[in-house]
Amino acid sequence: MNNLSIYPPTLDEGTIETKREEILQYFNNTYTLFEKVFETLKSDEIFYKKSEPSRHPMIFYFGHTATFFINKLILMKIIDRRVDASFESIFAVGVDEMAWDDVNSKNYAWPKVQEVREYRSKVKAIVEDLILNLDLKLPIEQNSPMWVILMGIEHERIHIETSLVLHRQMPLEDVERAEEFKICSHSSEAPKNEMIKIDGAYIKLGKNTQHKLYGWDNEYGTYEEEVDEFRVSKYLVSNAEFMEFVESGAYERDEFWDEEGLEYLKNTKAKHPAFWVSEDGVYRYRTLCEVIDMPLDWPVDVNALEAEAFCRYKSKKDGALFVLPSEAEYRAIYEQVNLQDLPEFHQSRANLNFYHYASSCPVNEFGFHTKSGESIFDVVGNVWQWSRTPMRPFDGFKVHEAYDDFTAPTFDEKHALIVGSSWASSGNLIMKHSRYAFRKHFPQNAGFRYVISENQNESKSDIYESDELVSQYCEFQYGDEYFGVKNFAKECAKVASEFSTNKTKALDLGCATTRASFELAKEFDEVEGVDFSARFIQVGVRLKERGYVAFTSKLEGDLVQNKKVTIKELGYEGIAHKVSFWQGDACNLKANLNSYDLVMATNLIDRLYNPKLFLETIHERLNSDGILMITSPYTWQESSTQKEMWLGGFVDAKGNEVRTLDSLKEILSENFELVHLRDMEFVIKETARKFQHTIAQCSIWKKK
Repeated sequence: MNNLSIYPPTLDEGTIETKREEILQYFNNTYTLFEKVFETLKSDEIFYKKSEPSRHPMIFYFGHTATFFINKLILMKIIDRRVDASFESIFAVGVDEMAWDDVNSKNYAWPKVQEVREYRSKVKAIVEDLILNLDLKLPIEQNSPMWVILMGIEHERIHIETSLVLHRQMPLEDVERAEEFKICSHSSEAPKNEMIKIDGAYIKLGKNTQHKLYGWDNEYGTYEEEVDEFRVSKYLVSNAEFMEFVESGAYERDEFWDEEGLEYLKNTKAKHPAFWVSEDGVYRYRTLCEVIDMPLDWPVDVNALEAEAFCRYKSKKDGALFVLPSEAEYRAIYEQVNLQDLPEFHQSRANLNFYHYASSCPVNEFGFHTKSGESIFDVVGNVWQWSRTPMRPFDGFKVHEAYDDFTAPTFDEKHALIVGSSWASSGNLIMKHSRYAFRKHFPQNAGFRYVISENQNESKSDIYESDELVSQYCEFQYGDEYFGVKNFAKECAKVASEFSTNKTKALDLGCATTRASFELAKEFDEVEGVDFSARFIQVGVRLKERGYVAFTSKLEGDLVQNKKVTIKELGYEGIAHKVSFWQGDACNLKANLNSYDLVMATNLIDRLYNPKLFLETIHERLNSDGILMITSPYTWQESSTQKEMWLGGFVDAKGNEVRTLDSLKEILSENFELVHLRDMEFVIKETARKFQHTIAQCSIWKKK
């Protein structure tokens, strides 16, 4: 057994003391393994290189997983002090080619590698102490502080694998072999693939919140499908099987690629898979840290577009319709070989969790038997398997408040599910119910198998927001006006513009579903909308990219009304290009968010975990004579802000009533002059017959 291998703890078994020890062991193993991955980089200088232009340099990923722990622990009010605010800003947000991703190196002052190592050590000590001392009861549930610790551990497990993929894309001279990562040493001729029968089955996907293993938000809920009998390839597609597609020239023929695939070919000039290396007309194979002779019987590593192109090629060649399996069909395979979930499944039965190798291995090494007695190989492990199913929510999907943008931004029909895990997968990644998805052109430790199937793909011609909170905000910002109260987002932008002398650049902070950002663009040359939640800013991104916003408006009970408003109807066709959106923490903004003539913070101040810190530093973001506009109904609540951080709504130790406006004056007076006060109404629709009517106080401050 490889000493890197360890299984995640269950949520419900044993005593409190043994559970703490299990979690501590799992955390330390994860932390150590993650750092071992970065020992494959030859020197500290390599940390500042990118594996490809669309990613951050390696230093980001080295710091990211540790800052994730601190940012989530602060968000959930488990700790109240940062370790390093700068690190916890620049290392906060990764890259998935979303519109709000920022990969411009000019916007980052990367620290020294040794400084990040020291930071990681400090975080490690904090988390170890929390594991041993947090309040804990069994089973561990999603509202438990320990759930956030497990979330941080599983997040780092994801980055163990994705970082290995990035390192595998680095030039050979930048990486070196690590003793812990031994590749498979054997290969021979590839077995000829064949099709085997999978019986029809009624498939139920999803799990409930009482499940004994940690899960991400997308795993919970229900999805059911009657899967008819189909046929599936016995083996994963090997390098040898894919070689025919390449050497015949078919890989470069447009007819086998869809529109997205053709764009991929055009942009990359690809002529073969990313981890194949052409040397003097001979294809060799890139492992993590070396190039070896092509292992013909190992699975081919491809992106989803390449896998789909191969299926079209094989369909034409063999006269049958070959496609990638669906998520439900994959589960049918899983169940027909009677696989057990963790911890009952023994990792010796598959190439996963670093148990055997730190690479792929022959496609005929790890077999399973179906109920009818046929053999199928690599149902789990070796490489991930691309499916034809986009990432979609199950019925009953709910985000976890600690990580509300883990999955929701991928419900865009552009992220394809991968199934089955790889040699580098561990923890949640190798669980039965895990669901991960990537953009189709992303390289991963992923390959594929194909099916002949008459099962239909679920299709969605239009996607109305199923996220209740996002939909409510969309109704608030883009829906109808009620009781004669004007649209709040529009009125805020109007007032802010009236008091702004210079109108070059504005920041809409806490922009929610982004209506005010677009309204500001009618007056300002450039507008940046920033919100903590990617779920919210995604609305603005979709409005720019698709030209409309679709959402549901609640009527009563389970009844909703589908609504849709277009960019043309809103009057934003000629100005949308002036607006950009970023994910960010108002109390810890990135350094490049600066030089604004206006900062507008609407209904934000009483939802911050440290509002005083925000007020004390916001002047640094404004130009001379810049305007700060704050609106708030001052509805302080401990679920958002710990009571000792409230700016008003309490009686102090001297018996004085403390009001928020007085605190604003006290804190802001050093850098600002109060120039205007007014009340601003807004109405939020909850159902067709229930509304919230609220009066916010608007204060306008001019920088001294």
